[in-house]
Amino acid sequence: MTKNKHQKNQGRAYFFAVLSVLFWSTAASAFKITLDYIGFIQIVFVASVTSTIVLFAILFFQGKVGKLSASSRRDLANSAFLGFLNPFLYYVVLLKAYSILPAQVAQPLNFTWPIMLVLLSIPLLRQKISVYSLFAMLISFTGVFFISSEGNPFDMNFSDTLGVSLALGSSVIWALFWIYNVRDERNEIIKLFLNFLFASLFAAVLMLFTSGFERFHLYGFYGGVYIGAFEMGFTFVFWLKALQFSESTDRVSNLIYLTPFFALLLINLLLGEKIYTTTVIGLLFIIGGIFIQKKISESKTGIPARGNG
Repeated sequence: MTKNKHQKNQGRAYFFAVLSVLFWSTAASAFKITLDYIGFIQIVFVASVTSTIVLFAILFFQGKVGKLSASSRRDLANSAFLGFLNPFLYYVVLLKAYSILPAQVAQPLNFTWPIMLVLLSIPLLRQKISVYSLFAMLISFTGVFFISSEGNPFDMNFSDTLGVSLALGSSVIWALFWIYNVRDERNEIIKLFLNFLFASLFAAVLMLFTSGFERFHLYGFYGGVYIGAFEMGFTFVFWLKALQFSESTDRVSNLIYLTPFFALLLINLLLGEKIYTTTVIGLLFIIGGIFIQKKISESKTGIPARGNG
C-alpha cells in the first residue's frame, strides 16, 4: 500500500516545530542587528526577494512550479492583496517598531496577535465574544501595560507611544492577514510564493520613493537574507510540515509559547539588553491570556502562530 505523503509522524512533527521555534526565536535579535546597518524598508525588500527565491526553489524541488500557471486573475489579485498585508505591510510596520523600541518590548507586543484575531473576528466573521474571552483579553493587555513600562510600571514612564502603537498594529495586520488567508484554499506554498513575489514588487516601489537602492551595507544585506530565509521562507514551510505530520495541531502549536522566552534569552545574549522583570511578567500575562482564550475557543485551527516579532 502506498504511503500517504503526509503520513502522521509525531516525531517529525516535533522536529519541524522545534526547528521553527528556534529560528523564529532569533528574529528579534536579527531585526535589531540588521537595523544597525540598513533601513527597515531595505530589509523588507531584501528579505522578501530572498524568501521569494527560497519558496520558488522549494516549489521547483516539489515539482509544483507548473501549477503557478494555473493561477487565475482572481488568484493573482488575491495574492496581491494578501502579499500587501503580509509580508509587505506587516514587516514595514513591525521593523519600524523595532527601529524605535528595545527588542524586549517590540517582540512580546507583537505576540499579542491571537488576541487581535479574536477582536477582528467580531466585525469580520460576526462571531460573538463571551465574558470569559473579554477576561482573557484583559489579562493579555495587562501584560502590554507591564511591557510598555520598561521596568517602571508605577511612574508611568512608558515606551515610545508610536513604537508601541506600531508593534501592536503589526499584530493587528497579522491577524487580519490570517482571517483572509484562511479562506483561500490554494496550496499553501504556492500562496506564500505569490505573496512574497508581490511583496517584493511593493517593497521595490516603496524604495524608489524613499531610501533608493543605493548604499546596501554588506552586513545589512546578509542580515536581510537571513531574515528572508529563516524568519520567513524556510521556517514557514517547516511550520506547515509540523502541522501536516502532527497527530493533533495542539501538540505542536503549544510549542510556539516557548518562542518569546527563547527570544528574550537571545536578546540578552546577542544584543546585551538587560531584560526587565516587567518584561517577563508582561509576557506571562500575554501568554496567559492567549492560553485562556485558546481553551475557550472550541475550534482548533492550527493557526501558524508567529514567534517573530
